[in-house]
Amino acid sequence: MVQRREIAICIILTIVTCGIYGIYWFICLTDDTNAISGRMDDTSGVVAFLLSLITCNIYGLYWAYKQGEKIDQVKSQRGFPSGSNGIAYLLLCLFGFSIVAYALMQNELNKLA
Repeated sequence: MVQRREIAICIILTIVTCGIYGIYWFICLTDDTNAISGRMDDTSGVVAFLLSLITCNIYGLYWAYKQGEKIDQVKSQRGFPSGSNGIAYLLLCLFGFSIVAYALMQNELNKLA
């Protein structure tokens, strides 16, 4: 089950906890996207976080792109117009705006939930 989250609260908690909540949010985004796309065999949130940590966030860039692809796929299946969210998320994460990418992903998941 995909949980709807308030984006403003997630951003504030990420800032107040110096990024600790951001890690939890990353894990939840991954698991929720896997659940909504029906691809539960894909990399779990914890594994995705550990791979990002081990590879100095190289995997995190790949993750951002794949998250966008999964969200676009679900939107297409449900008849919503889809764009190239993967590229947008990748560019945001590449230039240090990961929290903005997380917020956009959460917004899309909230719409699809």
